[in-house]
Amino acid sequence: MNRMSIGLQLFTLREQLEADFEGTLRHVAGLGYEGVEFFHYGDIPADKMRELLDELGMKAIGSHIQLSNLKDNLDNEIAYLKTIGAKYAICPWLAPELRDVDAWSQHLIDLAEIGRACTEQGIEFLYHNHDFEFSTLIDGQMVFEALFERIPATDLKVEMDIGWVQYSGIDPVGYINKYAGRLPLLHLKDFLKESRDPEKQIDTVELGEGVLPLLDIVKAASDAGVEWIIVEQDSCVNPPLESIATSYNWVQQNYLNQFK
Repeated sequence: MNRMSIGLQLFTLREQLEADFEGTLRHVAGLGYEGVEFFHYGDIPADKMRELLDELGMKAIGSHIQLSNLKDNLDNEIAYLKTIGAKYAICPWLAPELRDVDAWSQHLIDLAEIGRACTEQGIEFLYHNHDFEFSTLIDGQMVFEALFERIPATDLKVEMDIGWVQYSGIDPVGYINKYAGRLPLLHLKDFLKESRDPEKQIDTVELGEGVLPLLDIVKAASDAGVEWIIVEQDSCVNPPLESIATSYNWVQQNYLNQFK
């Protein structure tokens, strides 16, 4: 099995970041995470962020960047990524009012243009899924599959959120295999079959506490050429800093220990 790097999507710690961005990064590094994926930068200038990450011995994987910013502020976003040493710009989510078929017809054009611009500047552009990409059809095809069939692999790669894939009723291992070679980043999460809270669409829990076949998923990811396994928990019942420690321990015991 190939050795993948282990990162954290910082959205899991959004409240902690608001209170103390730098201190939270220090805590993440202390747990053993090798890299972080941003969704904002806490108003920290790019050069200072690079200095902090270098001090902590952590890598910047990339950043989740809202579609509006990808369209209107792409050069600045790319400049920040390059300064902190990140390779990936990721479109993470679309608001509900932007998900109908007509909207997706335009998104396919816009995402292709963004991808080409990223490629020209040496940054890889990825799309991160939730569940709605599997329930919306365009010309009879699931939007998720249309994205990656209609936009060349040179300009758009996959950041697969494996939790949302299984939540959508799709075999996660089969989908990892389907996108092998185009899948540098994989969001690893776990969830309960029956939510404890009717207000939650998906009840995410620490790795190993839910229903996903995580061992099979990790092996498939390694075989598919995934570079980074990125831990993410959409919401935490336990204190989030404890949750990310529990999930890292699962990764340590079930994956990383074999490389010692």
